[in-house]
Amino acid sequence: MLRIKKISEVLGKQVYTSDGDFFGQIEEVNLVDNKIDGWKIRVGSGFMSSFGGARGAIVPHQFIKAMGDVIVINSNAFKGLPTSEEASVDVSSSGMDELA
Repeated sequence: MLRIKKISEVLGKQVYTSDGDFFGQIEEVNLVDNKIDGWKIRVGSGFMSSFGGARGAIVPHQFIKAMGDVIVINSNAFKGLPTSEEASVDVSSSGMDELA
């Protein structure tokens, strides 16, 4: 049987990726025409570097896989994000040697 949750029951729940990594906590919900459009999530410290130090992210509702005691989001939603190693700039290959 499908149990419908109130939004107030979901706020503050912990969010995990489908790979099992802690992502953050539900902070707010975005409603459009009385339907859930997305979820504002306060990002945990493990993913903060992936978002350039941002404290939160808005995840579209289509990426929510399960809602229960915790929220599970599809980890494929983050495949396009650069990792912290890719985001850092390597000064030795920046082309500065060619100017000297």
